[in-house]
Amino acid sequence: MNTKYPVYIVSKGRWDNPLTANMFIKDGIDFKILVEPQEYDNYCKSLGAKYVLALPFSNLGVGSYPARNFAWEHSIENGHNKHWTFDDNIRGFIRLNKGYRIKCNGLKAIQTLEEFTDRYTNIGISAFNYQYFTGGFTKKPFYVNTHAYSAMLMRNDMSFRWRLKYNEDVDLCLQVLDAGLCTVLFNALTIDKVSTIVKMKGGNQDELYKNNAHEKKVLKARSLEEIWPQYAETKMRFGRPHHYVNWKKHFTHKLKRRTDIDWDKIENKKSDKFKLKAVNDIKSKKLQRFYKNDKN
Repeated sequence: MNTKYPVYIVSKGRWDNPLTANMFIKDGIDFKILVEPQEYDNYCKSLGAKYVLALPFSNLGVGSYPARNFAWEHSIENGHNKHWTFDDNIRGFIRLNKGYRIKCNGLKAIQTLEEFTDRYTNIGISAFNYQYFTGGFTKKPFYVNTHAYSAMLMRNDMSFRWRLKYNEDVDLCLQVLDAGLCTVLFNALTIDKVSTIVKMKGGNQDELYKNNAHEKKVLKARSLEEIWPQYAETKMRFGRPHHYVNWKKHFTHKLKRRTDIDWDKIENKKSDKFKLKAVNDIKSKKLQRFYKNDKN
């Protein structure tokens, strides 16, 4: 592997447009895409057999959590301490630099978050934020103890597992936080993910919401409240029933630094992973100044 920890993509019905996998291949990232056996040949034709791993089950009708648990166990069986799981509709990685969102190499982004996460002893999950949730208004390079999703690095020694048909990522984060571990959502590096507003063929959109969409959205919100009444409630948000968790109110524990590394050296070191490169002519004078200053 060229990442420290194994990288998995969970996918269904998207062999003709495997966005994350294509991006990983372009950026030189080793990975396995987990697919149901009846779709194995289609994904192999699309990506090449070396990237495809067949699941031992199919058409369970409960969403993606069995496949995510398979990735967890597969990484343990292969001797790893942590593992990545990515959604299958990610177009690329973005670096947030002085308010600008700039495309960057995915392998370097993954390696950076691995290095960051491994500096602390109590991070259960770390993840990349969505690029459209960050920008010039974002003041912090990362958030602590909040919802982490879609592009997640997880400790393998945790006793928790994915378990819900709906809101499975929120539930997993609550399991981790309720046990006193931390989650981290990275803003300095983010993912360019297809919005849930855009309906891509395949995935949970087809399996979970094709029929009785409104009823299922109510169940989706309420299922979280039933398990976590101390943290979650159902409200009308964004024009639909939606879960709400006040992360800041409930989870205030701090990150714990490792004591066996030189923190002064880390804090004084400038990253050499990312070098700004103009791939097109820069027409904006503001961007020209930004590019010139960054290069200097």
